[in-house]
Amino acid sequence: MKIDRLLAITVLLLNRGRVSAKELSERFEVSSKTIYRDMDTLNQAGIPIVAHQGISGGFEIMEQFMIDRYWLSIEEMESLVTAVKGINLALEDQETDALLQKVTSLLQKAQRGYTFQGKRDDRLVMDLNPWGQRGGIKETMKLLRLAINERRRTAIEYISSNGTSQRRIIEPASLILKGSIWYVQAYCTVRKDFRVFRLSRIQDAEMMEGTFEPQEIPKVEHFRWDESWSDTSTESLVLKFDPTARQRIADVFHPDEVTMLPDGSMQVEVVMKPDDWFYGMILSFGGQAKVERPGFVAQEVVRRAQQIMERYVNEDRQMSTFPS
Repeated sequence: MKIDRLLAITVLLLNRGRVSAKELSERFEVSSKTIYRDMDTLNQAGIPIVAHQGISGGFEIMEQFMIDRYWLSIEEMESLVTAVKGINLALEDQETDALLQKVTSLLQKAQRGYTFQGKRDDRLVMDLNPWGQRGGIKETMKLLRLAINERRRTAIEYISSNGTSQRRIIEPASLILKGSIWYVQAYCTVRKDFRVFRLSRIQDAEMMEGTFEPQEIPKVEHFRWDESWSDTSTESLVLKFDPTARQRIADVFHPDEVTMLPDGSMQVEVVMKPDDWFYGMILSFGGQAKVERPGFVAQEVVRRAQQIMERYVNEDRQMSTFPS
């Protein structure tokens, strides 16, 4: 990405001093013209780049310029360190650990001579490790990061949306964190297109021999829900919840969708798809929730609840046939 390259060039010039256009183009695998455009971009952003001609020429940042004083404020650096700490907790690898050390060093340098009013380093804490995450996610993540860096095809055993286990050969492109869930965006050699795979549904992953030539990757700057992922139509739903469910209601629904009733219960009016996620969510409330409208959604909740009951009833019947 261009922004990553610009940041890397800035840090390199600060640490190394003068660097030639040829070295920069080779290091970042871009043309010399791109490097010159990057220098113009950095100058326009307020970073004073000086160009020197001749055999020993190249680019350098004016000696008086200090990234910690003029580019980032103390508060911005604190936020940067906090974000990197959260990433490092989730990935736990040498690359992010080295990055954390670098940005922490910049912050400490900027803090010299700065007077703080009270403790400031714990105003914001980021931990990207979700509670209840199953084991093995980090190992899969590390393997996929390596596959992305080395451009290695990866064979995965994946549980698809219909519940079947399928073997896929993918060309990993990027890891995505959405909320507390990790995904990998990859080119699927079976579907002949890019797909997004949820890491928790990857039962096994193994890098294959040889490398692949990366294809143009669809941009995923904002990982939004794609309506095509669910063939269920949207419905206007009216739900009712007991007062004891108020805490969980706040986790799921926006306050504007919730109406407090005189008896302390809550009525939720929301437009959403009554799909598997919805039914799982409603059933997780047990007897605290009821679907008021539409009727066919309420009937489906009853049907699924009866299926659960039948499993236990049948088990009781089987147990009663054994002598005590």
